Amino acid sequence: MKKQYIILGLLLSFIQLAQAQFTLDGEFRPRAEYRHGFGSIIPEAAEPGFGISARARLNAGYKTEAYKLYLSFQDIMVWGENRQILPYDQNNSFAVFQAWAELNLGSGWSTKLGRQVLSYDDQRILGGLDWAQQGRNHDAALIKYKKDKFVLDLAFAFNQDYSNPTGFVSVGNQYNTSGFFSYKTMQMAHLSQAWGNFSGSLLLMNNGFQNDASGLNDVANLQTIGTYLKYNKGAFGLAANAYLQTGEAIYGTSYKDVSAYLLGLDLTYKTSDKVTLGAGVEVISGNDETDASKTGAFFPLYGTNHKFNGFMDYFYVGNHANSVGLFDVHVSANFKLGETSSLLVKALNFSGEQDLASGEKSLGTEIDLVYKKQFKGYALVAGYSHLFPSDGMYELKGVTEAEAASGQNWAWAMIVIKPKFIN
Repeated sequence: MKKQYIILGLLLSFIQLAQAQFTLDGEFRPRAEYRHGFGSIIPEAAEPGFGISARARLNAGYKTEAYKLYLSFQDIMVWGENRQILPYDQNNSFAVFQAWAELNLGSGWSTKLGRQVLSYDDQRILGGLDWAQQGRNHDAALIKYKKDKFVLDLAFAFNQDYSNPTGFVSVGNQYNTSGFFSYKTMQMAHLSQAWGNFSGSLLLMNNGFQNDASGLNDVANLQTIGTYLKYNKGAFGLAANAYLQTGEAIYGTSYKDVSAYLLGLDLTYKTSDKVTLGAGVEVISGNDETDASKTGAFFPLYGTNHKFNGFMDYFYVGNHANSVGLFDVHVSANFKLGETSSLLVKALNFSGEQDLASGEKSLGTEIDLVYKKQFKGYALVAGYSHLFPSDGMYELKGVTEAEAASGQNWAWAMIVIKPKFIN
């Protein structure tokens, strides 16, 4: 609790010293979920899951001609996780989500230092992952340049996990944090340019991963290179992704040479003020290598992966790494039901980019529905998804069709409140 009191005191001090240049806003987002096949096939014998989580954020900003300062504190609460009258947060979920300073260097240049969100293009490779209550951030130094419609961002990170200021002297630079492609080093360049109805970007990124089981300072470097292109004219829209991965990645304790790709194409057409239709395809390479030291599997790393390949998160959301890849064909319709409400209907058909061990490729079809309603001061968002698995999905997830529940579905609803205390 001491941390919360200190933070509250700092915020009050900021208000008193610089109210005219100070902003303070927040977010409260409770979400209820019914899970009966979310993320993987649920067996008939298993009980569905139901729970309520909430994200509470407090964001403070301070701006001068020379610099900007931004602090974002959050706590993720699951209803009932703390016993009654417990004097501390049992899951220790209180965290600094963002803490950065951006310095104005002049002539279009600036630098942004600290914990921050890196979100670019359609968030396929780098995104804020706002759907997840905890979100995604990076501890990095960002050098920024902007002139007219050209933007250049350069990011650099060197991660360490020692617990005291002198601890790293005796253990060198061994980085023991692993899982979910946690990196030790990162270098990134993102260039974007807009020309009328067309815009394009180029991403060059290197991530260095520590082999924490080796006992050495060995680092495997994985490069992701690609482009995002977007064209809009009138009612028609087109967007494309093309990325390659090369270098090395670590799966478990093993190094693998990577040669992989991702290709995506999406079209939208606005038939009226109330209806927008969409169609698209995405191909993500899978691993068909017989050599255990190599892989052809692409992984979209730090994107908002929940946004892609179905909202039930069967692929690339903490899963499906070094697997058979994915061939995703999807169609959608977004209906504007009124001035303050909308309904998204989306259908996706999945296949493996590579054959499974049985020779099967077909994985199934998913239907996603999302309803949004804006009220005065808050919003309601609710959704329902249903998966119709094929034989390949049962094989991929390791549950036989005989064992699986007859219906695989997921339903959720959340309230989003974003108050502005000082603007």
